[in-house]
Amino acid sequence: METPIEARKHCLCRCTLSVGSTDVVACSVHGLRHPVTAALHIILGHRQAVDVCSISCEGRQLRFAFSAMFGFGGRTLALAGTHRWMPPSQRRDFALLKTLASLKPEACEFSFVPSSGRSDSQWQTRRGLYLSVSVMSIPCLCSVAPRGLAPFTRLNNNSMALIATANTSRSEFIKHLKRYGSPSNQFNFSFVETHAVRAVRLRPCLWSGCPDDTSESEGSDIRSAPVISAEGTHPWNIDGELLDVPGEVLIRVHPGLLMLFGADMEEAEEPLLKCSCI
Repeated sequence: METPIEARKHCLCRCTLSVGSTDVVACSVHGLRHPVTAALHIILGHRQAVDVCSISCEGRQLRFAFSAMFGFGGRTLALAGTHRWMPPSQRRDFALLKTLASLKPEACEFSFVPSSGRSDSQWQTRRGLYLSVSVMSIPCLCSVAPRGLAPFTRLNNNSMALIATANTSRSEFIKHLKRYGSPSNQFNFSFVETHAVRAVRLRPCLWSGCPDDTSESEGSDIRSAPVISAEGTHPWNIDGELLDVPGEVLIRVHPGLLMLFGADMEEAEEPLLKCSCI
């Protein structure tokens, strides 16, 4: 049986391994990137339950994570991975700009259960062309998003944030991205859809005659559309790590699965640097 000190070391190790290069977990749990603040939370015994996502494909568990990004986020990370010879900051900026230059939507179908849903009969489905689909179980505060990539979710509210960005022009998509670093609402666009959810299924698709932007619920004529699963693997950005996944992905929330030292922070306690790369 672990002693209190051993348990704290184990918990701190798990937190350290999960923060990643942008420190979204540290910023979300502590409010800022500051080792002394983290140490004080440990000394004072401030514990915070944190929701975690499970990610599976074809019945096989792949990862536990805090965020999963399909489309733009996955494509950018995949491109950055092919330029490892560059310094990290240059590699990230290069991949971001090149992915924006060749911006194209992904044909996919995704379904979700709202956080207020109680059974599988309440799955809602969308199908169409999307530039990005993201699922996050924590706010994901970081230097490029001081209010968080998913500011309307909390660390332990038993739900995930689903953010779906439908196909739009490059200029409008860039406006959406730049708002993450400003006080403006990054979701106040007609092509951005947000939901608080308990589960998400996403399937990359191929079908003929797909409209540029559709958003319909299950049970409509959309079921008659000629949809087949896209072949090959598709890049996902899972907590900043590339994961090539074939076929449909299922993401579920596990309430309070991880206990960390810290507190629920709605926003950072000190100004964070803003991104100036776009």
